[in-house]
Amino acid sequence: MNICVFCASSDAIDRVYFDDAVLLGEKMAKRGSTLVYGGSNRGLMGAIAATVQKHGGKVIGIIPKAIKDMGVGKEGLDEVIIAEGLRERKALMDERSEAFIFLPGGSGTLEEAMELITLKQLHYHDRPLVFLNTNGFYNSLIFLFRKMQDEKFIKPDFFKLFYVAETVDDIFYFFDNYKPEKTDAKWF
Repeated sequence: MNICVFCASSDAIDRVYFDDAVLLGEKMAKRGSTLVYGGSNRGLMGAIAATVQKHGGKVIGIIPKAIKDMGVGKEGLDEVIIAEGLRERKALMDERSEAFIFLPGGSGTLEEAMELITLKQLHYHDRPLVFLNTNGFYNSLIFLFRKMQDEKFIKPDFFKLFYVAETVDDIFYFFDNYKPEKTDAKWF
């Protein structure tokens, strides 16, 4: 299975986030999954890619030319695709992936998650989407989603579009048992 992982490119974050990225990479490789990711050698991105490779797994990096030119592209990947920009990169990651995981990250990770949730809500895909809630990182986002539901901006079905995993093992349990759920149309 090709699994796309979106996550932080920061090296300044707490070690607890790196621990889960490494554990995820190890389990992906042992399961024979291919990592599709943003191509960076920094932060959680670099950690998961290095771990997948260390354990014999395959890694596909899809990196925008401007970021590659900054010198932060990971070397020695199984495949590197250089995109013209972020939009093309996301489209290529979408094309190459059968499932998506959102590790903790910044605005880029959040934007990527929101786009994939929205596309699923509009029935453009029915692939699994998982937030790994390391250290309660996504609690505030889930609270915001609940507020949006309470205020009638989203329907309760919205919560069928993704899964919030508390551990790395939860992710694979969800993937192994995944069945797309039918959701109502977006509008009331």
